[in-house]
Amino acid sequence: MLKMMTFFQGLPGQQTVPGAPDLPTSSQKLPPASEVESEASMSEASSEDLVPPQEAKGAPHRDEEEATKKKKKKKRPKGLANVFSVFTKGRKKKGQPSSAQPEGQPESQPEPSGPLPTAEELKADLERGRLEAARPLLVLERELQAAAAAGGESAEELVRRQSKVEALYALLRHQVLGLLLRPLDVAPERLRQALAVLTEQEREDRRAAAAAAAGGSGALVAARPRRWLQLWRRGVEEAAEERLGRPPAAGAEGLSEAERTFLHMGRTMKEDLEAVVERLKPLFPAELDVVAAYAESYHRHFAAQLAAMAQFELCERDTYMLLVWVQNLYPNDIINSPKLAGELQRLRLGSLLPPRQIRLLEATFLSNEMTSVKELMARALELECQRWARDVAPQRLDSHCHSELAIDIIQIVSQGQAKAESITLDLGTQIKQMLLLELATFLRSYQRAFDEFLERGKQLRNYRANVIANINNCLSFRTAMQQKWQTQDLPGHLLGPLSELKSHGFDTLLQSLFGDLKPLFKRFTQTRWAAPAQTLEEIISTVGERLPEFSELHDCFREELMEVVHLHLVKEYIVRLSKRSLVLKSAEQQQQLAGHILANAELIQRFCTQNGSPATWLHHALPKLAEIIRLQDPSAIKIEVATYATWYPDFSKGHLSAILAIKGNLSSSEVKSIRSILDVSTGTHEPFKSLFSLIKVG
Repeated sequence: MLKMMTFFQGLPGQQTVPGAPDLPTSSQKLPPASEVESEASMSEASSEDLVPPQEAKGAPHRDEEEATKKKKKKKRPKGLANVFSVFTKGRKKKGQPSSAQPEGQPESQPEPSGPLPTAEELKADLERGRLEAARPLLVLERELQAAAAAGGESAEELVRRQSKVEALYALLRHQVLGLLLRPLDVAPERLRQALAVLTEQEREDRRAAAAAAAGGSGALVAARPRRWLQLWRRGVEEAAEERLGRPPAAGAEGLSEAERTFLHMGRTMKEDLEAVVERLKPLFPAELDVVAAYAESYHRHFAAQLAAMAQFELCERDTYMLLVWVQNLYPNDIINSPKLAGELQRLRLGSLLPPRQIRLLEATFLSNEMTSVKELMARALELECQRWARDVAPQRLDSHCHSELAIDIIQIVSQGQAKAESITLDLGTQIKQMLLLELATFLRSYQRAFDEFLERGKQLRNYRANVIANINNCLSFRTAMQQKWQTQDLPGHLLGPLSELKSHGFDTLLQSLFGDLKPLFKRFTQTRWAAPAQTLEEIISTVGERLPEFSELHDCFREELMEVVHLHLVKEYIVRLSKRSLVLKSAEQQQQLAGHILANAELIQRFCTQNGSPATWLHHALPKLAEIIRLQDPSAIKIEVATYATWYPDFSKGHLSAILAIKGNLSSSEVKSIRSILDVSTGTHEPFKSLFSLIKVG
């Protein structure tokens, strides 16, 4: 399984990508912003001497520039008459007031001290990157607006002046946005200058909008709002798209293309946003909310990429990884990471995919995972059955026969649940119930396959060793399930197949021993219970000689098997007492037989207990029968029978009649009266296990 790890640890087989956050720098090409260029197309086309310089070229000296201009003959650009006509439309008459600042909003005072630089001087300053030219440029723009409002100049002159102003603004915009779109490569003071210009331009946009609303348009073509803030945000959006859209770094062996893409986008977003929070937020004005600008841009592109990917028919692995990123890694390792949580939580970026699409992907994941679990379980059982058929000896672990099947199956189940929980805990809860049902189905298949092996593999050399290994498997299954689901009370549909497998395994292991004991038990009736002590000693000796055969069972199963032996010895002893072949008419004979039974019961109990039998519930079985045989008073016998029935509720009238048949001095009416006591329910001792229901009486 692809084990999930933390975001910093990455995915299995992945190598950490070194390096600091890599936001756009001066060495990188600035993101395209088509509207940045289109905004000044008119002004640049109509300005003959103020053309934005190429980014890679240095600015010429101002005197050299002016000398060069004097030598060149200027040509009026084509289409200038059309531009003039635009400027003359709606021109205000001379004396008409200019646009006014709305009441209650003090107008900024951009005028610098000293004489105002010429347009050519401002151009030279801007080409040198001197952002201080922004303030006199704004004054120049204000003067142009005032001149247009006054109406003292010709339309052609106003167009010429406005063309120069717009060309200068194109240069300024290029400088400001160029700095703001590579912020980590710019000195803090330089960045603050650019931010101050951007903020001032936003204020001027608002002032111009208020003036336009008041009806003061003037004779100039409307150049505001310039929307530099919007252009900056669009540039951030394009930077995010460029950063996240880069090819993933090489070296992530073992990952699919989708996994490498997820990993690249997640790491890039996290590292870039951490740089924004740590390095840019302290420099940017609060009203620009630089964290929101970057975070929302990265989030939108990340979500768009995942949404596009989710439209395709994904393989099982990519479906899982898509859900892991959407439901776990993105919200937990990015949004709620220590350095970003305080900033990103307030933005409420939301999920990378809509809820409906997530539910569809989760349903697909659950279906894929359960199909995989079922196939892996079937394959594990098939391999185990092949080992049995090839007569491969089981492993020995701590002197016990051992099989890896239980470990393999529980690992398959655990990995399935762990994968679901690595997405969400709720999905882990959903798959748990599905896995339990699939595990129960597997255990039933396992039990059936084991029964077939018990029937067909009897001639194999390692037959008994493999039987023991599979019985031991029941402990491995039970322990692993209890630890996995933190409960001692496993449901019956899980324990049932294991109990049957163990029981059938015990029957197979004990079949030969019980076959050897059968003729020995027959001696009790064949000799009319003469010398019963010697017969029982031979039985106990036979059992003792065979016990080492079961030493490779786990201790708990050796105890359970010894309980089965204990039950068999008691049951067969009672079977011989119930054969109705022995009728004792005198009280003395009955007391003698009762004494033999008590002695035999003591021997059976001592032997079985010493060898690990926990069957204390069998301790009363033979002594109480001996007491019924010994007693002579019918009333006392009734009391003893009633007490006996509380210990062994399956003690029926038929069993009682077979025991009473030994007492040849009871009349039929007394026997009938004693039998009637079983019609009265006196309750039972707990727990109740079958004894007499295993004994058939004629």
